[in-house]
Amino acid sequence: MAEIRPFKALRFNTEKAGTIDQLVCPPYDIISEEQRKGYLQKNPHNIIRLELPKGEDPYNAAGKTLNRWISEGILQQDPQEGIYIYEEEFTVNGLHTKFKGCIVRVKLEEFSKGIVLPHEETLSKAKEDRFNLMKATDCNFSQIYSLYMDPEHEITNRLDKLSEGSPVNELTDTDGVTHRLWIATDEEEIKQICHAFADKKLYIADGHHRYETALNYRNYCHENHKGTGGEDYVMMMLVDMEHPGLVVLPTHRLVRDLQGFDQEKLLKGCKEYFEVTEESDVSTAEAKLKELYDAGKKAFAFYSGGSGYSLLVLREEGVLAELLPQKSAASQGLDVTVLHTLVLEKIFGIDAENMAKQINLTYVKQFEDAVAAVRNGTAQCAFILNPTKVTEIRDVAAAGEKMPQKSTYFYPKLITGLVMNRF
Repeated sequence: MAEIRPFKALRFNTEKAGTIDQLVCPPYDIISEEQRKGYLQKNPHNIIRLELPKGEDPYNAAGKTLNRWISEGILQQDPQEGIYIYEEEFTVNGLHTKFKGCIVRVKLEEFSKGIVLPHEETLSKAKEDRFNLMKATDCNFSQIYSLYMDPEHEITNRLDKLSEGSPVNELTDTDGVTHRLWIATDEEEIKQICHAFADKKLYIADGHHRYETALNYRNYCHENHKGTGGEDYVMMMLVDMEHPGLVVLPTHRLVRDLQGFDQEKLLKGCKEYFEVTEESDVSTAEAKLKELYDAGKKAFAFYSGGSGYSLLVLREEGVLAELLPQKSAASQGLDVTVLHTLVLEKIFGIDAENMAKQINLTYVKQFEDAVAAVRNGTAQCAFILNPTKVTEIRDVAAAGEKMPQKSTYFYPKLITGLVMNRF
């Protein structure tokens, strides 16, 4: 099944480049232009210069910068192949926790083989950008985030033992997340870990665009007789799907600029499928949804302004089997499927293409931002959701299906710049 390998990572030489906390950054797709400039003001060697280049010819500029930093010793390739053990420790919603995994090279496989499995749709524009960058630099600057099943937790136990000493890098970012990196170079331990993955499938948690781009880059290299085999692998962070530190947060939906928006019509239509209860205090919405989530119910909070909100609880889950017979039970049972099918499409008329292009739909991570958007008039209404369960992600991917965009948000994001993979 999954074929993984150790590698000689390209890493910052902090003696020349500066402290590691000034050299790393969050994923490129959540960084604003103001933040990008801020990282470079703190340290011109920040990885953002390579991962999110700007200018008239940004991709070639990134390639030239990469080569210059290597020649100047700003970046150095590790002398020995290793597996890179990465841990994030954080607090979210009052819970203090951490999770650990390993960064390795993974052999690229077509999705049709059922070895590496996606769970979300992707956008072509993002893939084109990443492909141009990969062609110009022949490098992964950030890792794809994937999960695997390991009922005995053999791999995590090995990683824990290999990371008992002090990390080679440790930093705490502006969100209060602590990142730690260890390097395991013992050949026998590496061999055992690689062997442990031989019967496993990998479920992409975050980085679908980057994986599809890596496939395109591999094919481009083969077609143009370029590369020496490194293009057949991509850098991934692999985490046990049952790790107690894994956290998935919800992504809420905002409806905006919809012609003929009618709140009363919406709620009347919802009563066909949902128990609709009027609640007086919107600040209780998350707690109410959590109770229903723990009870295995499908529920949403509908907010359109003022102090209160409407609580929508699905009556019969079987209705999705009737409306979406072509979908698996795993897809039919997703909260986002219920919302999109029964409310956004059936009542509001917002179809899948509209959602993908975000014509009348916007996605936000924070509950407070969703409420604020309605109150300041940016959105007409908000749907507050519960998070998708990790097991649901597994089951949808295993069924060979994909969730709607923005169905999952793994927190925290993996930091960029601790390790890089040169093809």
